Amino acid sequence: MKLDLLLRNANIITMDGERPHASSLGIWQGMVVGLDDDVAGMDAATVLDLDGATVTPGFIDAHCHTVWFGLGLAELDVSGAHGLEELYALLEGATSGPMDADPAAPAGWLLATGFSHQQHSGTFPDIRELDRITGDRPLFMRHNSGHMAVVNTAALRLAGAHAPSYRDPDGGVIVRDASGQPTGLVQETAQTLIQALILPYSIENIETALDRATQHYASEGITSFTEAGAGGGWIGHSPVELAAYQRAAATGRLHARAQVMPVLDVLHALDGHPDDGGQSKPMGLDLGIASGFGDNMLSLGPAKVFLDGSLMGETAAVSAEYCSHGHRDNAGNVGYFQASPEQLQAKIESVYAAGWSIAAHAIGDRAVDLALEIIGTCDRKYGRHAMPNRIEHASLTRPDQLGRMAAAGIAVTPQASFFLDGGDGMAVSLGPDRLPWAYRASSFLAAGVTLAGSSDRPVANGNVLRGMQAFVDRTTSSGAVFGNPDERLTPRQALAAYTTGAARATGTESVKGSLTTGKFADFTVLSGSPLTANDIGELQVLATAVGGTFSYNTLFFLNKPLSQRPVPVPAHAS
Repeated sequence: MKLDLLLRNANIITMDGERPHASSLGIWQGMVVGLDDDVAGMDAATVLDLDGATVTPGFIDAHCHTVWFGLGLAELDVSGAHGLEELYALLEGATSGPMDADPAAPAGWLLATGFSHQQHSGTFPDIRELDRITGDRPLFMRHNSGHMAVVNTAALRLAGAHAPSYRDPDGGVIVRDASGQPTGLVQETAQTLIQALILPYSIENIETALDRATQHYASEGITSFTEAGAGGGWIGHSPVELAAYQRAAATGRLHARAQVMPVLDVLHALDGHPDDGGQSKPMGLDLGIASGFGDNMLSLGPAKVFLDGSLMGETAAVSAEYCSHGHRDNAGNVGYFQASPEQLQAKIESVYAAGWSIAAHAIGDRAVDLALEIIGTCDRKYGRHAMPNRIEHASLTRPDQLGRMAAAGIAVTPQASFFLDGGDGMAVSLGPDRLPWAYRASSFLAAGVTLAGSSDRPVANGNVLRGMQAFVDRTTSSGAVFGNPDERLTPRQALAAYTTGAARATGTESVKGSLTTGKFADFTVLSGSPLTANDIGELQVLATAVGGTFSYNTLFFLNKPLSQRPVPVPAHAS
């Protein structure tokens, strides 16, 4: 047998408990066929001597927004502004430039991404100043949480939502001042009023965004990811978004394996046999397609449903009011659900009956309660699906909820990437009494809950190595440890979150997550070991391979010592 690729003289961290380390790895037809003695003496079309470099399973980002990220790479990036004057200067520079600078943007619109009020002392732009800068040119500037946006008067008037008498949509708010005038901040589902004027993006533009985004992923060692919401709602970009994914996969412009979660809004009633849904009329996609459909490069994940909002925007549904009243400046704020619990229960149950697993966005502990209740009811009525149900973020989790999660087999995706930029602000919002419940990690594992590494990119920095280090040290921008220090993970646990844990959470652990014979040859080559590095985030990604084929490669420098190798710079560094 002649191998396609043989890696040797490597420090291979397999993440396979039965065979944790190796120095050689054989690959044939995209699969791992053996390690060390299994492949000793075998010939290969390509042999790479890695000179002691570290090889890990390919990184899996179990919750990100890839199309949003890819489109944002071509929009005005305001994430680097600190202070409103810097923000205004960036906007002024953009308005003085050509109106078609972003080819994907609708004509005349100014689209910006990466705004965070926490970088501006907790304040939001003055709509009067935005109007002065932009004039009649409509502005849509996404907040980095994704759960709110900043717009100008021109955009609100185009949407017919400027008048004080305009009624807020269910699950959203057009924030107004004491006189009833809009402040320019739109929260949650209210964003769709503006987005309806922009969407849909063309398949070609979405495909280009996927190409751009997943090339960046490859440079960071990512071989698989889950698109956490597509096709509709405020997080989707086109009703035919999956077609862009299919086209990107077919044309070689998808550089990592993709699992796509359709948002609950795009699933509709199915006219099948009366017995198909039991007590509930099933909802899904045509032909009865459900979670798991697809192939090794592109498949469907759970159905994504938003139960509440965000901690950054203080719209997440919590059981006790926020300690700082933030931009809302009103006592008694406990956030809100995206719809009534009864409506959410009915929709989710109908989807689950049609074979879809559920990925419930639940950030506040009150929303986590609702997720546990609804998923538990679905399990009892219809049985447990093969693909795990998930609670996305699970940001504020009380001690009594941990055992219920484990018993229900629910996976969670808390983002350590939030700690650096958002940790200090969230600590103020939550207060000291419940801060130990925030963004758990170690206690999830101790309770037997599957913990999946993820970034929520572009809400936060998506660099996996930095995410691992954040799980290990939980450091905020002020240098404090976010939440409970006992929630810190060991380096091996942090690596497991982005490999075996993420594979388990996405229902793919039989083929991903470890370098084991019979699994995909998805791997990442690093300049050092994440298990022993002083700072995991300082390691370099030297190469990334999907199915044994390199999606990113600097290995032609391997004849030089590590100290002499150039630092790879991604095309779109974040």
